[in-house]
Amino acid sequence: MRLIGEGNPALLQIVWLSLQVSGIALVISTVLGIPVGVMLGLTRFPGRQIAVALIYTGMAFPPVVIGLFVYLMLSRSGPLGQLGWAIIPALFTPWAMIVAQTIIAFPLVAGFTMASVGSVDPALRLQVRALGASHWQTIVAILDEARPGVIAAIVAGFGGIISEVGAVIMVGGNIEGRTRVLTTAIVLETSKGNFELAIALGLILLGIAFATNFVIVSLQGSPSHP
Repeated sequence: MRLIGEGNPALLQIVWLSLQVSGIALVISTVLGIPVGVMLGLTRFPGRQIAVALIYTGMAFPPVVIGLFVYLMLSRSGPLGQLGWAIIPALFTPWAMIVAQTIIAFPLVAGFTMASVGSVDPALRLQVRALGASHWQTIVAILDEARPGVIAAIVAGFGGIISEVGAVIMVGGNIEGRTRVLTTAIVLETSKGNFELAIALGLILLGIAFATNFVIVSLQGSPSHP
């Protein structure tokens, strides 16, 4: 607690970078994952079973394997690294870490959203359409009914990335002042025997996870109609 109260600049930098990386990855995965989950939950099309199987596989994919995939894709000898485009993130940068965390969170958000939307009573869609609602208004009504499950999907995505270590180390390198985040710092300090600092970092990580999930869950509320 003393180490936390001192407000060490290096510690604050680690916390800020952790929030940046996981926050941006969560926003991207949410913006992409919720529409995909809604589409898979409400529509039937050729290849849907394959898409659902891929989403479920991604939900259980080992993060370290995703880190290996991103590493190979972004390395200079990899397919994206050879392009040399400015928009392609480089390894051992926060953007490479964001890419890895987005890939980890996306199937969690999409999968739980799909399950939540798919469990909504089909009669609701018929009732809303009978009242003259458009296609998009119908989707909004279904999302409102499935809101608790969609919020749970976002929480699951956040939980999957805020505590992730393997992929972040592989693509970020745990470079002090550049790519060191809370989880990688905890691993490093524990290996060095600095248990006081490791525990302080762990308490901060738990606090961030609790505070963020509390805010998200407080927005969950309840559906506006029975």
